[in-house]
Amino acid sequence: MVEIIILAVIIIIIALVFDFINGFHDSANAIATVVSTRVLSPQAAVAMAAFWNFIGAFVFSTAIAKVVGSGIIDPNVTTLRLILAALIGAIAWNLITWYYGLPSSSSHALIGGLIGAALVAAGIGAINLGGVSKTVTFIFIAPALGMIGGILGMLALTWGFRKASKSVNPYFRKLQLVSASFYSLGHGTNDAQKTMGIIAAVLFAAGITSEFMIPVWVILAAHSAIALGTYAGGWRIVKTMGTRITKLKPVHGFAAETAGGFVLFGTAHYGIPVSTTHVIAGSIMGVGSVKRTSMVRWTVARKIIGAWILTIPAAALIAAVSYFGLFWLF
Repeated sequence: MVEIIILAVIIIIIALVFDFINGFHDSANAIATVVSTRVLSPQAAVAMAAFWNFIGAFVFSTAIAKVVGSGIIDPNVTTLRLILAALIGAIAWNLITWYYGLPSSSSHALIGGLIGAALVAAGIGAINLGGVSKTVTFIFIAPALGMIGGILGMLALTWGFRKASKSVNPYFRKLQLVSASFYSLGHGTNDAQKTMGIIAAVLFAAGITSEFMIPVWVILAAHSAIALGTYAGGWRIVKTMGTRITKLKPVHGFAAETAGGFVLFGTAHYGIPVSTTHVIAGSIMGVGSVKRTSMVRWTVARKIIGAWILTIPAAALIAAVSYFGLFWLF
């Protein structure tokens, strides 16, 4: 039993490392627009995003955590080795995409890791096909919602200020502080819950808890880790999100962040584990397309979408290989 507890503690630490990398990798989601429009310096932007990521611990329920921890694979087949392999797959894919500056989904990397490890551990019967199908469906729905929201928001702002005699961007420089905070709060509310679910699964698999549950200390630890990761910042991806998709001004950043924030809060309410990366990228594309479809660098967008599609199978493959490799250790 002592060995199991020690292993569980090690895996929980690794899960928090994943959460830190998630924040590091996804800091671009929360700050790219506000940095690229020069409303905030990078240092001030990541500090703001980190604060609201942590505050997200106190918003909404833990519905997403429960889906990730017990709705993707059967809790009865979940073992510490399986969870560790899933984390290795997710962390490896996150670091690969970070290196190449691709804003892939940490959430889907984790889900892919769980699927890959579960398949080799217990077969297809271990997979909750309903939970997986909903997640896969929202790979396409979430960015589409972000894009639609970005388009509608930008159209509404364009119409509302059509008679303005001078540029409205000075006003939106201040308003973007609100929209960036709103989006960062949604980001924390969504992404930290994935790690909460993993830690809860570790506690259950190790026999530390008699049922799947999420203690308060897990919530606080997960949000602290993602906030610290966000503060560290992933500048390679910030460049891609903030400047390479389309050129943004404060009014565009406000529209994209507001649209993305509403999508994140809506999906969190219904316990749907979507990718914050997909949502904000879709919102930015939507805002850019209102100006002119040619303003969106669709070649960059295609590379991003390609990374989205590859994330679950790539992380699953790494996790499956890792699961076999862990037999040499325990």
